[in-house]
Amino acid sequence: MAEGWFYRRREIIWAPQDKIAAVNGEMMDLIGALRYFIRVVETGSFSAVARENLVSQSAVTRQIAQLEQHFRARVFHRTTRRLSLTDDGQILLGHARHLVETADEMEEALGRQSSAPTGLVRLGVPVASGLFMAPRLPVLLARHPGLRVELVIRDQVTDMVEERLDLAWRTGNIADEALIVRRIGQFGRAVVAAPAYLERHGAPSVPEDLPGHACLIHGTGQDRDIWRFTGPDGPLTVHVNGTFIANDTAAVLMAARFGHGIAQLPEIQVADDLRAGRLHRLLIDYPSQIVPVHLIYPSRRNLAPRTRVVMEYLVEQAEEMQALLASDAEVLT
Repeated sequence: MAEGWFYRRREIIWAPQDKIAAVNGEMMDLIGALRYFIRVVETGSFSAVARENLVSQSAVTRQIAQLEQHFRARVFHRTTRRLSLTDDGQILLGHARHLVETADEMEEALGRQSSAPTGLVRLGVPVASGLFMAPRLPVLLARHPGLRVELVIRDQVTDMVEERLDLAWRTGNIADEALIVRRIGQFGRAVVAAPAYLERHGAPSVPEDLPGHACLIHGTGQDRDIWRFTGPDGPLTVHVNGTFIANDTAAVLMAARFGHGIAQLPEIQVADDLRAGRLHRLLIDYPSQIVPVHLIYPSRRNLAPRTRVVMEYLVEQAEEMQALLASDAEVLT
């Protein structure tokens, strides 16, 4: 049996499991039970925690029951539709997080953390970034057989705790001061078209030529048909025309690949198509606004090895793509 943290007669000790015997029911895997308790609070679901840890729901329920029995207090109000903390559960949550973080820091300092990250990481991304990551994440997963990544793809900014996200990719400024923000680069938008479209209609020389072309429009607001550029004389705004409109950049990208018109899409979304020759970049002397890209996560403390390895891989991929866009632009035109 593995080593672990145990609780005996209100003392926290470290000992190998195969040398520990229960004394009047007073000994339990306190840290393990508290980990389950914290994740049940965060996810709002016993079954979700069971899936994360690849155990049965009854095993998670048993851990929580042991906590309640030991502390002689109910920690959850349970109904068929809702799970919420009791007052005692709220008190326990603060202590549990502190104790688990302390234990993790001790284990990390003593080299007890596993070098092979395992488990599920829920990663929130916008559509454009999801298309960028989809062909790249399998490389990371092949390196770490015990790792799993679930992409939660939404263009709308969502609450990390509510969505049960471990990590999220966000563009623009981050206003939530409660989150840890790591800037990993900056990207703009590219005007692109397929070779088939350019053979039939030619390419615009300047942004003012765009109204004479079929443009593929992304967005939902009133200004969705306005494309913005930075030219030699400063900012430039162009009203484009198009019969194809979608609120999803993936749909716009697909229409562009099939030669149905000219699109303005995030650089990171179209980079692979540009390298493969499926699309050509247009109007390279008229760049769009550059926006910062960040990875965000709830806490720097208690960051699981599986989350850290995903984060570092995304940083690596973003840096490589940014270097390509900066130094090898001719490859992407």
